[in-house]
Amino acid sequence: MIPAPPPPAPPKHRHDDKRIGTVVPAHERTAEVVRGLLGLGFESFQVSFGRSLAGLDPAALAPRLLEVLAAWPAEGGAPPPRVSCLGIYGNPLTSPETVADWERLIDVAADFGCRLVCGFAGRVPGRPVPESLPRFAEVFRPLASRAADRGVRLAFENCDKRGDWNAGDWNIAHAPRAWEMMFEAVPGEVLGLEWEPCHQVASLVDPIPQLRLWAHRIWHVHGKDASVSWDTLRTHGIRGGVPWMHHRFPGCGDTDWTRVFTELRLAGWRGSIDIEGFHDPVFRDRLETTGQVAALEHLVRCRGGRYVPNVF
Repeated sequence: MIPAPPPPAPPKHRHDDKRIGTVVPAHERTAEVVRGLLGLGFESFQVSFGRSLAGLDPAALAPRLLEVLAAWPAEGGAPPPRVSCLGIYGNPLTSPETVADWERLIDVAADFGCRLVCGFAGRVPGRPVPESLPRFAEVFRPLASRAADRGVRLAFENCDKRGDWNAGDWNIAHAPRAWEMMFEAVPGEVLGLEWEPCHQVASLVDPIPQLRLWAHRIWHVHGKDASVSWDTLRTHGIRGGVPWMHHRFPGCGDTDWTRVFTELRLAGWRGSIDIEGFHDPVFRDRLETTGQVAALEHLVRCRGGRYVPNVF
């Protein structure tokens, strides 16, 4: 008797170049939270330390988190889950403690199985963007060198933190003109962007042409969107005291995420899109996880749905 052929090997997962995950806060229960999220389908996790490490020991968190990820069974050829990056969101141009936090996360990134640290570029408070550039170079040239020595890259979130070109308190990395200045001040391939369309929509910028121009310098994407109430805006303006914009989960805002994935694919981009929660005015409180899973499912559809091996 001729033996039956062995069953075909499961197809290699072809979506592991663009994982969809979520941002989890760093605290004593992070590993437990990630264990619960794995069963909901999230593929990657940004570990955010907020404005400071605040007494947390990232080196102690790393092995507990990796143990949870390693124990999760990858089924159907799905990629094993992983930590995409670490995040720190203080102002490194005014706070030596924040600079020290960047240094510590650069040093321990490999312990989490990742090679990326994200955060704010910082700002000299109350001054126009160009006046922060000398201090930015002073802080980030040594940080970029430290990162390069360890095979780590650094990415800046494009969040304005209620600032603009002329004044602000937290972050200069919110506009393409600033990005050009920053990357000229600290040249090389270490510095990039942690980009999300939310902040562009909230600035009345079309995110898709911007993404097309800057995909080559984007190291990480936040899965967060925004919606603009144009009738409110036209009636009250941006300074009328009436809310005209809300931060939203993907699928609830104005961005076409299918086009986002299209531009990323055309650019050959690889990385993680991690959902940034706790901002949506509708899916909040007891609906937070519901909103995050709905956003995950929306992004999975926009990515192309489940992977199907070619039969042609």
